[in-house]
Amino acid sequence: MSELDSKVEGTLVKDHVLVSDKDMQHSLELKGFGEEMKKKFFLKPFESLYLLYVDKLKLFRGKTLVDFDSMMTECMKVDPDSFTKFLIYRDLRTKGYVAKDGFGFGSDFRVYERGQFGEKGAKYVVFGMTEGKREKIGLLQKQIEDITTMGKEPVIAVIERRGEVIYYKVSKIQFHQNKDQPGFSGIES
Repeated sequence: MSELDSKVEGTLVKDHVLVSDKDMQHSLELKGFGEEMKKKFFLKPFESLYLLYVDKLKLFRGKTLVDFDSMMTECMKVDPDSFTKFLIYRDLRTKGYVAKDGFGFGSDFRVYERGQFGEKGAKYVVFGMTEGKREKIGLLQKQIEDITTMGKEPVIAVIERRGEVIYYKVSKIQFHQNKDQPGFSGIES
């Protein structure tokens, strides 16, 4: 991964990672990682997991080094969808996209077109679904409508059982009632 030149050092605070080094904060921000909260710079759980996964984060809890599995355990206590978010985030980052927290549709991300982060707003809202897990179609429809209303393109990221992520661009469609129209006749036998 050439996104970061050096390893980030951070401190675990619940399921977020505090980064104190100002130069590293700036470097992370330019690459689309982290955000400032209460005048401190934090990495989101999925960002921390990704950086641990690609060996670009040295994470401490006190003086103890925290590895990927321990971090995942911490994240799962707070958010049961942490693994799904990590898989989607990792896949998007690997493909060159910058992804930030979404708008609250579950496992969702605002995704910027390649090379557009910091220049334009997010073009897509990607939200995750796990293969085999039941979802209510009404909820899916509402999410698609809300995302479309925001002027973003909704994309469903389906996590297969093997952990692969497959993306489906979705759009709203209006079905009109099928009525008899002049000039058309029904099927006659």
